[in-house]
Amino acid sequence: MAPSKFKMKSPTIGLQLYTVRDAMAKDPVSTLAKVAAIGYNSVEGATYTGDEKFYGMSAAEFKRVLKQNGLIIPSSHYRLGEEKVNGETQKGTMLNDWNKAVDDAAEVGIKYMVCAYLSETERGDLDHYKKVADQLNIAGERCKKSGIQLCYHNHNFEFVKQGETYPYDILLKSEKNLVKMEIDLYWIKKAGQDAVKLFHEHPGRFPLWHVKDMDKTPEQNFTEVGNGIIDFKEIFKYKSLAGMKYFFVEEDKCPGSPFDSITKSINYIKKNLV
Repeated sequence: MAPSKFKMKSPTIGLQLYTVRDAMAKDPVSTLAKVAAIGYNSVEGATYTGDEKFYGMSAAEFKRVLKQNGLIIPSSHYRLGEEKVNGETQKGTMLNDWNKAVDDAAEVGIKYMVCAYLSETERGDLDHYKKVADQLNIAGERCKKSGIQLCYHNHNFEFVKQGETYPYDILLKSEKNLVKMEIDLYWIKKAGQDAVKLFHEHPGRFPLWHVKDMDKTPEQNFTEVGNGIIDFKEIFKYKSLAGMKYFFVEEDKCPGSPFDSITKSINYIKKNLV
């Protein structure tokens, strides 16, 4: 039998679609084709809120478009859902209509559903973070029933101490088999933390990584992978300890065309990291 036209190329190199969010909002189909043409064979979703669709597409439609471009989507981002938007509760979040979100994720083939961000109103004191950890456990239990792993994605606000405790430490006390972590290497650096130290302290807890670089200016802006100060070569030595399964390039803000930036990033990754 002839090999499938869309057999996954090795290695798997992912892109967080937030990087090309404007293009995805205008024309997701051609944007995904362009991402694949640049060389990415894996993407992480950034939009499943409100209308409970993937970039305006049903789960079946989105799955078909990904397959047409030889792309897998191992992971996608979601919100907790405690915050209301324009006074309205948002569906497709961990606290609101999560069952449909999980069912749709399973239909697309998503293996990891990630709590992407806590708004300021969703943070609060340590007791509130304990409540969030409990909510993550419940959402993670529902994911598990569909063969999906829940993760939590960090920024730097989780490393602002309250007393002697980091909020991130509270989140890490969630049930480790129900809630794993997507580590964002830029925000870890921004917070003054050490990714490798975290891997040693919590081996196997970090199946997903965001690979984004920090430039050499005092402003510590986002930059293309390999163009900044983060030592990815050293960090990647510990991918097995971390339990890394997939990584995704992300650049929240690009100096020009995001397609130019993601091209520079993948070129560095192919030459130096995989």
